[in-house]
Amino acid sequence: MAEKRLTRVEAKARTREQLLDAAARVFAAKGFAGASVEEIAAEAGFSIGALYSNFAGKEDLFLALMSERAATRISDTATTLADWHDGAGQPWRAFGQQMAEVADKDMDLAPLQAEFWLYAIRHPPVMATFAENVRHRLSDLEDVIAVEVAREDGDYPEDLPARLAVVVSALFTGMVRQRRIDPESAPPELYGDALRWLFRGAKNE
Repeated sequence: MAEKRLTRVEAKARTREQLLDAAARVFAAKGFAGASVEEIAAEAGFSIGALYSNFAGKEDLFLALMSERAATRISDTATTLADWHDGAGQPWRAFGQQMAEVADKDMDLAPLQAEFWLYAIRHPPVMATFAENVRHRLSDLEDVIAVEVAREDGDYPEDLPARLAVVVSALFTGMVRQRRIDPESAPPELYGDALRWLFRGAKNE
């Protein structure tokens, strides 16, 4: 049976995915500064023109990688909350495990994030793009939190989901970093407990 021919949109999406996969490998091997768009394109098996038709450059590739991973975590969070409301146990333990898995299994990401952070600090236009990228991630997390807030009884400030999204994101980043420094001080259940305390406090505000 002949393989189904991809539409132009499907082919572009596949090319983008392959470029992101290649970027992850090259960044992991050479770091952000050491990697080049030429190497990334070659690793993916495409021309440099194909890369630039999908991404503005190396910074854009890196930010797209971060957004993709963040989107996966946010999707997992939404699924965990939905399962919880369907009677599948406590969500806090699942969130703790999610934090631990990111900290323990995605070790290549930590030095890349630190390297890119320093790069962005020294290049204000990149930092501005970085900030916009983070705002989009927070907006997605805010949507998930807004669903939970709407389930609760009480009169909450209209901006509560947006404020909680910032704190939850910062707490996750901090807990991941602490676990990488000293795993014993940041067990999965601590992050779950911290989220529970946070949302309990917001409810009783």
